Parts: sequence; structure tokens; C-alpha cells
Amino acid sequence: MPCRNVSWVAGLVCAFIMMLGPMGQTVDKMRNPATVTQEEMLSEAWTPISAPNTEMVSQFALKHFVHQSLSLSAGEKEIIKKRKPIILKALKRLNIMTNLDWVPHIALLGSGGGQRAAVSLLGSLYQMEKEGLLDTVLYLGGVSGSAWSMTSLYSDPQWSANIDRAVSRLSGPWVGLEEAFTWLTKRSEEEHFSLSDIGGVTTSAVIMKQLNNQSLSKDGIKATNPYPIYNTVDKNCLKYGPEKGRWFEITPHEAGFTDLGLFINTTHLNSRSQGIDNVWLQGVVGSAIADESTLKDYFPDWLKGVAGIVATDENNLLDLIILWTEVPKQVNNFWTVLDLYMRGCHSLLTLTEMIKKITKDPAVLSVLDNMQETLKEHLNYNPTAWFRSKSRKERKLVLEQWRLKMLEPLKKWTQSLDEGPFKDNVSWLTEKVFPLIGKWKWGTTKNFLHQYPDAVVPSCIRLEKHLQLIDAGSMLSMPYPPFLGEKRDADLLIALDYTSYHPFTTLTLARDYAAKMKKPFPEIDDKILQEKDWPKDCYVFEGKDNQPTIVYMPLFNRRNCKDAEDLKAKMEEFTSFQLPYNQKKIEFLLETAKANIKNNKATLALEMYKATVRRYYKR
Repeated sequence: MPCRNVSWVAGLVCAFIMMLGPMGQTVDKMRNPATVTQEEMLSEAWTPISAPNTEMVSQFALKHFVHQSLSLSAGEKEIIKKRKPIILKALKRLNIMTNLDWVPHIALLGSGGGQRAAVSLLGSLYQMEKEGLLDTVLYLGGVSGSAWSMTSLYSDPQWSANIDRAVSRLSGPWVGLEEAFTWLTKRSEEEHFSLSDIGGVTTSAVIMKQLNNQSLSKDGIKATNPYPIYNTVDKNCLKYGPEKGRWFEITPHEAGFTDLGLFINTTHLNSRSQGIDNVWLQGVVGSAIADESTLKDYFPDWLKGVAGIVATDENNLLDLIILWTEVPKQVNNFWTVLDLYMRGCHSLLTLTEMIKKITKDPAVLSVLDNMQETLKEHLNYNPTAWFRSKSRKERKLVLEQWRLKMLEPLKKWTQSLDEGPFKDNVSWLTEKVFPLIGKWKWGTTKNFLHQYPDAVVPSCIRLEKHLQLIDAGSMLSMPYPPFLGEKRDADLLIALDYTSYHPFTTLTLARDYAAKMKKPFPEIDDKILQEKDWPKDCYVFEGKDNQPTIVYMPLFNRRNCKDAEDLKAKMEEFTSFQLPYNQKKIEFLLETAKANIKNNKATLALEMYKATVRRYYKR
């Protein structure tokens, strides 16, 4: 049976070929007026006001559980209070003498970087526990790949003492394809099913190797672990909205916009009765491809080739993506769209040829042959002659007919399958998943600030019914924002950089962000930036007054790379966009991350001591 016993990768490739389904469809569907509720009508008729109205804001906040504050939530305060005695004991074991009032606020920051970051963070945490450093950490913040590991770790309330278990899981088997399909089928029946659910299942099953659907809940958070802060950005504001409307933090107690100071109880963030589960959260925090520019800028050359262009071509890969994901209702620049459509056919032809090289299943090969024949027919059309005399409506109709014709082989194959789970899974893909690809919707959740009557909320948030929460790495691939300023009053930030960028990139981007938002940030000597091609394994940027000190540690450095060329080669070997790592690569990353912590224990302990002194003078 086609695809029944294939690997995860082959299964995903099999799914990708069926992404042709939504091509040519309009994105938005007209609502039946009879199904619109009175509440929705009132909501849509409510004109946003340009200035705050205290009474209206109060009523809205009460109804939607929104609260505006730049202070910690009561729940976070309670966990921090319980965590500090544990930190105090850990500091004393390091011969750092202090008392509860002077316990420093230390945050460990894990960067983005896909599986490279997910694996490396576990290696770093493992070694910090072995060196007696982990229990000094008050907060753990993560972006993208690092946040993948965090969601997996916090499924165990005692993970700090069981870090070996989390590391050993990386050597285990993947979750089965059938189990994943079963989980997704159930999830697809819910209101806000999005591509983030699919991405979350893939990450959980293939990278973290456990399909854990426990909820992110305040009840499961223990003071024995650092307090977690997951980070995303709102795609609606990412491109055109103000900076303050972008960064979105999620904690076990509240979730909201860091720089707006507007939050909601985390259990109310989406409509699911169980709240936010870890699989969905992994899909949201690691959805780098949700930002179309990421596809254009960071996809490897072989994927750019599939898209119908060469890596050095400045033509629009982004335009092609937009065509695949959002065919406009009215085709104003029809010839451009038609050109992109033809390039899309070429791309799918390339992809089918690639799949034919890795499968021997006769049924799959037959489907691919039929699809290639149809695609070749379309590539041989003369668009100018075919569409010269046709109206806009007729042109769109032709595109829809082409789409249906290309789908015929797939439909026949689906109908030929034996009744059973596999056929159900294929039908589910075509009915539930491909429309989501057509809309390119990620991290969809009900917008608790929709029509919020306060001018502080930018229109890119206030006018949207749904938030689109995506990978924070699209803005800044290190979770600095929640830890800068008075709210968490951080004394020391340990920044573990696992990104594929040049070293210091996340640091300078954070400096620029802090300057725009008028947040405290230590001075960075630009001379140090000249070492980006072959950096040291540890840098200390000392804060003054209310600035936090930053210990910056790049994964690959001059201690584990013999020269700049060796470092560049390692970066390329462990690039973010590639198939899942084999066991050899996983072990290499774990050992590299462990060594970085071990080699710099003295520096870390010294900065922890200095942070204690600074905390004393702050009091």
C-alpha cells in the first residue's frame, strides 16, 4: 500500500506533493449571513476609537480577562518566591555567600537554530546541572529550537533532577507516522486548527521523539525548575506594525505582548478546553517558515531549485510562495500570476522527479507519472494565445480547471485505496490540511485584543480577529525582550547562541531593539565584533546601573574550531534547514555544548558572584 510503511521523511514528502490541492482557490470564503451571531455582528460593527476610554477599557478587560501591567503576575511572583531558597543553597555550594534578599536574578537564554539549538540546549543544561550551576538560574527563556527542548523538558515537573532522561530520549526512535496522523486527525476537528499543529507534531515526533500533549499549566510548574518563558512574535505586526506590537511571551500564568504590557491568563489564550498543549506550543515557537521571507532568505539551495530558480537568482521566490499560498480574489496583474503559476508547475515537476528517485512503490510511481504528464501539458501551453481573448473571470476559471485536472491522478489514487486507516489519512490530508496551506495560516488563535478600545494597541493587532503567533527568530533569535527592564529586573543573562548567523548578530540586534524600546542594555565594544569569523567561547559584557551583565557563549568558537574556515564548515554541516540529524551528529552537538559550559564554569561562577554583589547594592 502506498506510503503505508514509509519513513517520516518520505511521508512528509508524500504529503508535500499533494499540496497542489489548494492552488487556484480563493483564500476567503463568504460567510452565510444566517450563521452570523448577534455577538459577531456587534463586534464587526464596533468602530475602534482613537483615544482611551477608561470605562470601556475596564468593561472590555473584565469580559476578555485582559489586564495591563508591566509587573509580574501573582502566579509568577509566587513561583519566584519559592525558587529563591533553592538558588540560595546552590550559591552557597559555589561558595557564594548571600541571603534571600540578595539572591540575584539570573536568566539562561537559549537561541533559535532548529534541531541544532534543541539538542545543544539539552547538552548545556545537562552540564550546568553536573557543575552545580543549574539551580542558580531563576528563569529559562527560549526561542525556536531552544523552546522545542523547553516544552519537552517541562512535561516532567522534576526535569532539573532528571536531565539525563531528556538527553537519552534524543537517541530513541521517532514516534510512528500512524500515531501522529491519529493525533492530528483528532486535533483537526477543533476550531483553530492551523499549520502550527502540523509543525508541532513533526517536531515532537521527529526531533524531540515524544508526542506529549500535556498542557502548559500553572499547576505543573514547580519551583525545582527555572521559571519558563516561551517567545513568539505576532506575524500581523512583524512587517508593517510598530516594534512594540511584535514580541509575544507565553508563561505558565499569563501570555501577551511584552512591550505593550497587555496580557491574558494563559489558559484563556485559545479556545481549547485544556488550554495550550505542548505540541501546539512547539509548532508555534518553531514555525520559522511561517514568515515567507525566511523561506526566501534561508532555504538551502536544493529547495530553491525545487522552487524553480537558482540560488543566485534575484527573481521572486517570495512571489512564487505567495502564489502557492494565496491566489488573489481578483487577478489584477494576471500575466505575472500566470508566469508564476507556470513556474509552480515546473517546481512540482522537479519535485515529482525527486520523489520518483527515492521510491519503488508501483502505485506511487504510477500516480507520479500521471501527474508529470499533466504538468508537462501545462508547460507546453502558449499562454498568450490561450488567454488573449478571455475576460478576467474566464482566466480564473481556466486556472481552476487546470488545478482540477492536475488533481485527477491524486483523486483516482485515493479512490483506489483499500478501505482503512491509510485511506482515511489521505482523505484527511486533502480535506483538512491543504486548505490551511492555501491560506498559510500559522499559530492561529483568537485575538484577545480585537477591537480593544485603547490607542496603545496598534491597528495591526486591534483590527485583526485572530493573532498569528510564529517563530520569534523572525525578529530576534535570542529571547532578550522579556528580561530587559524593571519587570524581571535581571542581573545576569547567560546567552547561549546556537544560531546559524555570524556570532554577535543576536547581540547587536538585541542592542538595537533595546535602544528603540529605551530598555537597559550593556555597552558592546565594536572592536570585539571584528572577531565574528572566529570568536572566543565566552564573552562578558558588564552592565552598569540597571543594565544586566551578559555572558555570551557561541556554540562554535576558537576552542572547538581550529580556524575560521573550520568554524564555517561546522556551521554549514549543522545548518538549520536539513533532514533530521543522525545519532553521530546529535552526539557531537551534545558534547560540544557540554564542553562549552565545563570550560567556562569559573567565568560563570564569577559573574554569579558579581550579580549577587549588584543585587545587594540594588536593595
